[in-house]
Amino acid sequence: MTGNADPTSSEADYFFDVNTSPLFTKDAHNKINILGQKQLNTLEGSSLLDIFLTKGNVVEPHYHQNAAELVYCISGAATVSLLQPFTKELLHFPITPGQVANVPQGWWHYEVATADDTHLLAIFDAPNPEVILGSDILKFTPPEVMAHTYCMDEQKWKEVTAPIQPSTYIGSYSNCTRRTGAQWRYPQQAAYIHPVYYYPPYMY
Repeated sequence: MTGNADPTSSEADYFFDVNTSPLFTKDAHNKINILGQKQLNTLEGSSLLDIFLTKGNVVEPHYHQNAAELVYCISGAATVSLLQPFTKELLHFPITPGQVANVPQGWWHYEVATADDTHLLAIFDAPNPEVILGSDILKFTPPEVMAHTYCMDEQKWKEVTAPIQPSTYIGSYSNCTRRTGAQWRYPQQAAYIHPVYYYPPYMY
């Protein structure tokens, strides 16, 4: 049964195995499982994503239109990056086991694993988390609109965005062979500048 069940009903569920509910699987070590009201019908105001990543993998840029997100690190290490929509500042929060980063509702953000065997728990204040993915925005917005809006060559835009797969969720792709410029750089240490951690921008 899906939807919010009457807790006194015989159809009410109180247990669920999140391991049986995949949202996205890149490979055995990079995957996301989901728990929401569709999986556990007695949930009311919360839901979660169980996220497993190896070093260098990224939960692609996205935002949640219906919920704030609290990212808790269970193991490994990750950096949670979010765009502050009022100041246009890109904030970076490194987290290790026992630490959290909070993403307000509707804020553009992404997570980068900076260690192998990273396990994150993303907790939402909505019974079913909704998401708008960067890959979907780039893939489904007509190229002529993007080219005209940003004064670009339409054919070049099509060429650049051709490799993008809708609903990427975890990048880069397993078959990615791109090797241009410096390799992915991992910040080694954060400098604390009140009230945020600051990292130099990630670079390829």
